[in-house]
Amino acid sequence: MAQSSVLRLRLPLALSLVALLGSTVTTLAEPVFGTPAPFSGMVRFAGPQGAPVYSGEEISADGRGFAPGQPITVLRGATRLSPEDLKADDKGGFSFTFPLPADAVTGLQPIVVQTAGPDSADVVDMQVSPKIPVSGAEKFDIVAEKVTRGLYQVVYSEKNGVLFVTSAVGRPPVKDSKLLKLDPKTLKVLAEVSPTEAPAQGDRPGGLFAVYGVAVDDANGTVWVGNSRQNTIAVYNQSDLSLVKQFPAGTVPHSRDIIVDAANGLVYAGTSVNNQIMIFDAKTLEQVDTITIDSKERGGKFGIMSLTFDPAAHTLYTVSMTSAELARINLKDKSVDVLPVPGSVRGSGIAYDPKADRIFVASQGSDNLIAIDGKTGDVVFDTPVGAGPLNALYDAATGTVLVMNRGSDTIASVDAATGKIVANLAVGSFPNHATVTQDGTIYAVNKSRGQDDAEGDQIWRIVPKK
Repeated sequence: MAQSSVLRLRLPLALSLVALLGSTVTTLAEPVFGTPAPFSGMVRFAGPQGAPVYSGEEISADGRGFAPGQPITVLRGATRLSPEDLKADDKGGFSFTFPLPADAVTGLQPIVVQTAGPDSADVVDMQVSPKIPVSGAEKFDIVAEKVTRGLYQVVYSEKNGVLFVTSAVGRPPVKDSKLLKLDPKTLKVLAEVSPTEAPAQGDRPGGLFAVYGVAVDDANGTVWVGNSRQNTIAVYNQSDLSLVKQFPAGTVPHSRDIIVDAANGLVYAGTSVNNQIMIFDAKTLEQVDTITIDSKERGGKFGIMSLTFDPAAHTLYTVSMTSAELARINLKDKSVDVLPVPGSVRGSGIAYDPKADRIFVASQGSDNLIAIDGKTGDVVFDTPVGAGPLNALYDAATGTVLVMNRGSDTIASVDAATGKIVANLAVGSFPNHATVTQDGTIYAVNKSRGQDDAEGDQIWRIVPKK
């Protein structure tokens, strides 16, 4: 799915109506203060061919979930964006385009959507993303290979010198999923396995225990994967990809990132629907503890996304999608320190530089990479990096932070000290995840816009030139 701006609730209905009374638009049904109705529709903004919303381009607005024939008005302030006679079609949808001015400021622009018969209104967000030019490819040796459909995450085994990649295609019940072992030099598949069948969920077939997140345990020769659709995890052998243990459904709610702490024989699996991290024994493969993270925001909820790990300090870091916060977890005593991340909207990726004690957060809703001083909690820099940053990792070999910009099809390489973008690499459709080796070699995977996408579903090897 391409990066786009989805309109969501910002203000109560009463406040929305008050704001509209001063408008020159008079599409409200008579009488003015008739019976209000709940706002039930959804509107999506996108650039040409589903691209992110950029200033100076033609933008499409597509709505659904409205009453058939219902008059609809879309405004920015007092300026009408929609046609005068816009009405929902017989399926409750609508579509129109409008030019976004070249001086439109990046960020979340509040848009008013107003309906009549029944009367309702909503104030929602349109995400205008920064357009960062591609640059710096000459600084790297870059190779890409087609692998299989639905690539998700990639990890490198330093001990065995192989890559492990997960893939899953479509929505539940997922019928096409693989765990693959790749040669890092040729990027060719050495071995692959399909997960086992999952139990039915009510009246719906269970599909496969499709694999998403991935981590390697070189001490025990295993690969840990997340089965997000069944809210659990599984363990495979590195050698032959045979299944070691499939944990029951519900063990880890919507599992995402997994971290292996080889020195202490522990594995951490993060959820992406609640505020918990599950801890497992790497040898016995049993759950031994749970870490709960509470938001410090008033009325806030900490929604875990990416994880990163500092093995020397035995500290785990994660970022919240649902609050502008990150968490630093001392794994010796399980104490949790929650820090604010000013400027973050829908934080998703997190990385850490142990030498500088600097934490980096990539945020999908604000299109930026924010650096936080680990000692003071101050913002060191806030850099626009592209549309929809999904994941981030710190590359100690080059002193840079790599940001996967899923919306703008790029990986931004950002100087970890200054926040300056030193390269912005085109890496096919929807870059999703990356890993970096000790020598600074980057392996990344990107997803696809469809079966015929020549730029989709590739494994990339990106090596900085000496």
